Amino acid sequence: MTTTNPALAAALEAASTGDPRRYVITGGPSSGKDDLIEAVHAAGIPCMAEEPGREIYRKHRERLGRHLLKEDRREYSLEVLDAFVTEYTAHTGGIRFYNRGIPDGYGWEGFFGLRPAPQLEQATRRYRYDAIFVLDPLDTFEDPDDIVWAKDREIRRVHELIVQGYYDAGYEPVFVAPDSADARLDFICANLRLPKPSRGARSR
Repeated sequence: MTTTNPALAAALEAASTGDPRRYVITGGPSSGKDDLIEAVHAAGIPCMAEEPGREIYRKHRERLGRHLLKEDRREYSLEVLDAFVTEYTAHTGGIRFYNRGIPDGYGWEGFFGLRPAPQLEQATRRYRYDAIFVLDPLDTFEDPDDIVWAKDREIRRVHELIVQGYYDAGYEPVFVAPDSADARLDFICANLRLPKPSRGARSR
């Protein structure tokens, strides 16, 4: 069910005519990100629908007939980067949440033993976000492809590499503790001084 807090809706409307404000939600596999993104949409907050990397990964996998290996990662990563830049530049005003961000590339390339591509470093300097929210890991996988990207024993390493990538890019991430998706979204909105979606919510 889609719900909205009238105070939040008013705040989003007031911000819509102002400068773009971009907020990233990220974290390693098994972080609860999908559920949180769903809650963001349900609250009526503008947000990316799905992280580009997953669909692009599926296309590469279908073309190759197998999961991606290290030697396939550069082409894949650059295609994902292009998708993130397109998503970034398309937003010209108001508040928008992002399902991962450009600096996530540092973590994934590091996990697969690759040095950051020059295109990634250039994009990271040019396209800046206003806040980064990192979800601490949960206990379950969200997507079958997560098993390929990071097996259970590797979840922590992927998470740490993603976090380090944002620090290296000059950000100070805000960490979001494990909790329900609604509680996490309330925490994020409070951090941004936006009305909490759970307060005064009504169906629409």
